[in-house]
Amino acid sequence: MTGTGRTGGGLLVAGTTSDAGKSVVTAGICRWLVRQGVKVAPFKGQNMSLNSFVTREGAEIGRAQAMQAQAARVEPSALMNPVLLKPGSDRSSQVVLMGRPVGELSARGFFGGSGGASPGKTLHGGRQEALLSTVLECLAELRGTYDAVICEGAGSPAEINLRRTDIVNMGIARAARLPVLVVGDIDRGGVFASFFGTTALLSAADQELIAGYLVNKFRGDVTLLEPGLEMLHGLTGRRTYGVLPFAHGLGIDEEDGLRVSLRGAVRESVVAPPVGEDVLRVAVCAVPLMSNFTDVDALAAEPGVVVRFVDRAEELVDADLVIVPGTRGTVKALAWLRERGLADALLRRAAEGRPVLGICGGFQALGERIDDEVESRAGTVDGLGLLPVRVRFAKDKTLARPVGEALGERVEGYEIHHGVAEVLGGETFLDGCRVGPVWGTHWHGSLESDGFRRAFLREVAAAAGRRFVPAPDTSFGALREEQLDRLGDLIEEHADTDALLRLIESGAPPELPFIPPGAP
Repeated sequence: MTGTGRTGGGLLVAGTTSDAGKSVVTAGICRWLVRQGVKVAPFKGQNMSLNSFVTREGAEIGRAQAMQAQAARVEPSALMNPVLLKPGSDRSSQVVLMGRPVGELSARGFFGGSGGASPGKTLHGGRQEALLSTVLECLAELRGTYDAVICEGAGSPAEINLRRTDIVNMGIARAARLPVLVVGDIDRGGVFASFFGTTALLSAADQELIAGYLVNKFRGDVTLLEPGLEMLHGLTGRRTYGVLPFAHGLGIDEEDGLRVSLRGAVRESVVAPPVGEDVLRVAVCAVPLMSNFTDVDALAAEPGVVVRFVDRAEELVDADLVIVPGTRGTVKALAWLRERGLADALLRRAAEGRPVLGICGGFQALGERIDDEVESRAGTVDGLGLLPVRVRFAKDKTLARPVGEALGERVEGYEIHHGVAEVLGGETFLDGCRVGPVWGTHWHGSLESDGFRRAFLREVAAAAGRRFVPAPDTSFGALREEQLDRLGDLIEEHADTDALLRLIESGAPPELPFIPPGAP
């Protein structure tokens, strides 16, 4: 494929479960391919996530696909994630189609039941299956432009209750004749049963495209695993294309913040010791429907900065900075902060001159008043009153990639919000404001701007009375590139790359055996 100018190769990376490693494997394959001179793009037909990103053309897509585009060294676009579902509750989601919100839909309505869109909203008939043509058109356009398109599935392809309306796993694999590589997380246990069961629950036509397996997160001596892989091949007629070792500290964007431990660190990697005499402790309030928690990744990458997600007021006591992050439910988050005593703790902090940062929904919560007839339909709700800001929720969503200046440094960010902020006072700060130790902005991603992040941390350290000094040379962009290269290295060193190339170029091997019983 390298240097041939051929277009249209493809692969679907599916998983035995959610969180099996599909996103990072897809990114790793993209990075490995682009290093071989292959023009490659990522794709996910349908994503469910509260972590999203804004492309340069102003389209909202999943952050995982933006990360995969960076791995492929291409500009992210709405073509790479045509359908994005943003949960607003356990039973409904905002549907973002080709980067733009088109309405709220119940899970029952989306997957083909009798539930429908919100009053006054429609979604192409309110059915998930109606979106398949859009998904396939986007995939076809990418395949006509790139040498290869590496697609990521969602959940498991063997979700037999959803197969009829599937547009992200076997639905697109069948329609686009994509070979499927199934990833299994061996760290959870039961990977052989998961591989076999996933295959055996698919119809004969679906099984024809299941090319083989990839073991993820393996610890130990791979020679002890090999007899099992040989037996799996004997049982299924399908080979294993690689065994990826467990890798600590990748720090790669996840699809959903729900799996983040409220007591754990932001990432497992061990960063360098602090440059100054003190560390800085950052507490992130784990609000309901937390969105874009990746905003704090750049802080966690700083030597001497310790980041934790918290849900109790007492956990704010020793924090030098408290962040109220973005959320898909600002009014719900406000109620949660009050119920748990975190609101009172934030008020005390501000009165004591201790730093607080609100981002997007968190910024809105720190204001005086919220008028919301769109997101929660709660009407007028009092905010925490820490910033002179009044917020009105608009029907249209703001999607932007602003560039500005703060603390004497250039800042880039992105905006994703329905709330329109009227700033009534304070010091201007990234289109938001600052009053004493309290800062608020709608801008996501601002802390990834290295100069601004250092200046902000110096302000926080001074207000907190900490002898903390930001490292002078931390580059978040360079760290992200190193992490993506590590993913490419995992594929290059631990997968059969020649066999993967054949899959991408030529499709699934012919005459793969059927494994009974098949789909019900």
